[in-house]
Amino acid sequence: MSKLKKQLEKLNAELVKQLPQEIQNAFQRSILDLKEKSLEWKFLKKGKKIPFFNLDSTLGKPINSNKIFKEYDKLILVFFRGSWCPYCNLELKALDELIPLIKNKNSLLLGISPQNINQSLDIQKKLQLSFDILIDKGNVYASLLGISFSVQDFVIPYYNQLGIYFSDYNEQSCNLLPIPAVFIINKNHEIIYSYVNPDYTERINPEDILLNL
Repeated sequence: MSKLKKQLEKLNAELVKQLPQEIQNAFQRSILDLKEKSLEWKFLKKGKKIPFFNLDSTLGKPINSNKIFKEYDKLILVFFRGSWCPYCNLELKALDELIPLIKNKNSLLLGISPQNINQSLDIQKKLQLSFDILIDKGNVYASLLGISFSVQDFVIPYYNQLGIYFSDYNEQSCNLLPIPAVFIINKNHEIIYSYVNPDYTERINPEDILLNL
């Protein structure tokens, strides 16, 4: 069992103790609904080419996908929901520990979410991340990859009860989020590995990234 998986299991146990049953039920219903809908989604899979992107970033300037492949052999895109998501925080921190090994493979890892620049800079600082985060306004790029969804109306009030208002976090005031996902792309802009899971309580095994570089 990976270190990240153990951390996720511990988080689950803590949230079971902390959250009212009504909120837990709503979140579980949301996950089951997303799993059912995911059967109809057509997210990009291995062998497909990713669309070009030129997105603002915590680097202070836009990052261009074409320029990335002039310098790196592979790109790892990590889509996460937001800094308000404790599961995302654990995943990002775990992946940050891989950066030296990723650099040794002449590869680049970038986070990407619909959060605004201030929220993205905050999470970068709070978690002491050594990689940059792309700003996907309106979740547009996630939509192109087939991993965008609208948070269900029935669960939004429960997020609000916890003080989570997506309009406070996202670049555009909407309830669109990405399914947590990781894509590894080669110099030909082809996906050579993907992990897409509508159950946000589960995350990629970090070792799988290294095995596919």
